[in-house]
Amino acid sequence: MKPTSFVESVNCAIEGILYTARTQKHMRHHFLAALVVLVAALLLRVTLLEFMLLALAISFVLFAELLNTAIEVVVDMISPEFNPMAKLAKDVAAGAVLVAAFGTAIMGYLVLSKYIFPVEKRLLAMVGTGSELGILVSVILVLIAVIILKGVTGSGTPLKGGVPSGHSAVAFSIATSVTLQTQDPLIALLCLILALMVSHSRLLLKIHTVRELVYGALTGISITVAVNLLFNAFA
Repeated sequence: MKPTSFVESVNCAIEGILYTARTQKHMRHHFLAALVVLVAALLLRVTLLEFMLLALAISFVLFAELLNTAIEVVVDMISPEFNPMAKLAKDVAAGAVLVAAFGTAIMGYLVLSKYIFPVEKRLLAMVGTGSELGILVSVILVLIAVIILKGVTGSGTPLKGGVPSGHSAVAFSIATSVTLQTQDPLIALLCLILALMVSHSRLLLKIHTVRELVYGALTGISITVAVNLLFNAFA
């Protein structure tokens, strides 16, 4: 029934938000990301205008996800059986969420990068720059470590499956080496995105689990940083 008062209208709206958060994992991810970004903005002491822009961008993503969920519910109600047009409607609604999320990511980068990048530069300087020999040694040691760990755990093969993910380990090792070599926060971010894409592809192919990918990433990063510190200590 249609709400008869403002309070009932607000309650209905809250119920819609709770339903979306309860049934849609992407909505929970958006809420978690919003929490992280807003807390970071407060800790970094962004300006009032910057905080307003972040809040507006986050609200836009949440709005898009709510609208997407509403469209999905209506489509499922009208067309419970598979229908190409119903699928198209859902895909377009999901595309709206993707566009909103992409725009918000750009906004977050533009606002927060000038606060985070100087801190990252200092952290990278503490580890030191990489070397060509160190990069090669790191990759070789990562591959050896992956083979040994897979042999110990008795899972997968050197090139497929098992703990840890070899693709993830090598991807994050190379990303770490490039980051240390360039000492550039933007390049570090782009390398991280590429490493995540490589790891995500293994997940989509159902070759690895999230746990195996995380172990691979930690293996690649830790060995590469350790080798870099060792080379710098004896340089």
